[in-house]
Amino acid sequence: MGKLTVRALRAVLVVVLAGTVFVQALMVWVLASGSDPEDGSLPLTPLRVSMILGMVSAQVALVCVWRLVTMVRRGTVFSHTAFRHVDVMIGAIVAVALVWFAVTVLNAPGQRADPGVTVIMGGIGVAILGVALIVLVLRTLLAQAVARDVEAARMQAELDEVI
Repeated sequence: MGKLTVRALRAVLVVVLAGTVFVQALMVWVLASGSDPEDGSLPLTPLRVSMILGMVSAQVALVCVWRLVTMVRRGTVFSHTAFRHVDVMIGAIVAVALVWFAVTVLNAPGQRADPGVTVIMGGIGVAILGVALIVLVLRTLLAQAVARDVEAARMQAELDEVI
């Protein structure tokens, strides 16, 4: 991976992380100050708490991506250490999907006149789970690459003994 690609990815990660932290801080301030303009039409407090938890999960995934990019730059991504980051990322993505489904359930009673919104929100939750499955497939590819790397190192060691 080139330096420009790594810098661009890290810039995007920083912007997204800073944006989510800013939005979380605003939501926590509104919840703590009691200035929630809830009028009863939507349960805003549970929605805000759900969104805060979802953003924490997304931030965990962003940090894992940052660490994996660092490992790629150093050439150490094909090691067993990378699995921990990938597993945490899969868990964080699944957590985001579960939070999204919770938000969908909280929002559903207000959408009785237009249930299509709830169906679309459910579809988005399924798409988020699909991202977790894609990362799981990529984890399997990483496992195969690590296994081949270990095997190649073992064969090189045997060859060095023979020579």
